[in-house]
Amino acid sequence: MKCQFLRAVGALSLVLGGCAGPAFRTGLDRLAEEDFAPLRGKRVGVVTNATGVDRELRGLPSLIASAGGVTLAAIFAPEHGFSGASAAGKLVEDSRDPATGVPVYSLYGSQRKPTREMLQGIDVLLFDLQDVGARPYTYLSTLVAVLEAAGECGVEVWVLDRPLAAGGRRIEGPVLEDSLRSFVGPHAIALRHGLTPGEFARLVRDERTLPVKLRVVSMEGYRSDVPYDSTGLVWVPPSPNIPTLDTAAVYSGMVLLEGTNLSEGRGTTRPFQLVGAPWVDPEATAAKLRQAKLEGVLFRPARFIPWDSKYEGEECGGVEIHVTGRSSVEAVRVAVTFLAAVRDLHPGKLEFRAETFDRLAGTRSLREALERGDSAREILESWQPALEAYRKRSRKYLLYP
Repeated sequence: MKCQFLRAVGALSLVLGGCAGPAFRTGLDRLAEEDFAPLRGKRVGVVTNATGVDRELRGLPSLIASAGGVTLAAIFAPEHGFSGASAAGKLVEDSRDPATGVPVYSLYGSQRKPTREMLQGIDVLLFDLQDVGARPYTYLSTLVAVLEAAGECGVEVWVLDRPLAAGGRRIEGPVLEDSLRSFVGPHAIALRHGLTPGEFARLVRDERTLPVKLRVVSMEGYRSDVPYDSTGLVWVPPSPNIPTLDTAAVYSGMVLLEGTNLSEGRGTTRPFQLVGAPWVDPEATAAKLRQAKLEGVLFRPARFIPWDSKYEGEECGGVEIHVTGRSSVEAVRVAVTFLAAVRDLHPGKLEFRAETFDRLAGTRSLREALERGDSAREILESWQPALEAYRKRSRKYLLYP
């Protein structure tokens, strides 16, 4: 019965073997277990970084380079670089992988889309990046750019699928308005979108009618309601400010603070969990947030001094968001409740960097509602019709129960 279940899940995409090995396998694990046999005789490029590892933490480029009959031709790296260590927004230059000697083309430098020259001679592009599940996280924009470029150049794209970082199919927040499409908003999906990279690729290919040959190497033994740390995978930070699964659990909401005069915790050991500003009252803010009785989180009054980014070297008041149940956290609800609480407790203090905030939110209506004084409940309810339409749109692209 177990074998039949695993085969049924695997049959949703590329079938690369039976039921040997662990009950759960990522797309990369499945390919590596077959020694990349379906790619023999092909020149392969990989779009990856430090998160593109198998369950033994061996990197995709090294695995490809050691596979029989497969040629590793190029590596393409997203924001934060091939190592995943570059700061957010910092441009990354081309380089060379010291382990394989293969050129590393940055897709977060002078180019954000592979050029025809970069793709010359490549038969297949493998995309293997751990997404965080939030629309502003730019790995999805890189995936769109790869699909577009590959389609233009006649290169196949195989997405090696990975789990939802925060766990669950929870969908939250506004759906992107087309007028606000950007590199932090690549497609009309919800702020917390609830899609694996493979599912997102299927949706984008169809909705944009991209002429690309796409193959999703699906996970085996995966259910979307299984917490990430129950898969047996080790969490490898996809960027410097997503160090833990708890960070990933709140990021899709707390990223909105980047568009305000509040510190989102960059320059602390708890990014997106330690939040505030020099003028925020920690005790009053924590008390008001506790009244909301939000699931999966607790709020502690906190003071902190960022060593970088906003309020560098200044003492800030605020709260620390302690995650007590990742699968039940509604990250966007947490963020909107926090912003409304700060606004109400500190009249005239909360300011928006309108262009940045609206691009992150994917709508102008959230900022306008907060400026107008709308409650968190009113704001969250206003998104429900668009979220229901998004659920219906995306349902046919889902690969896992």
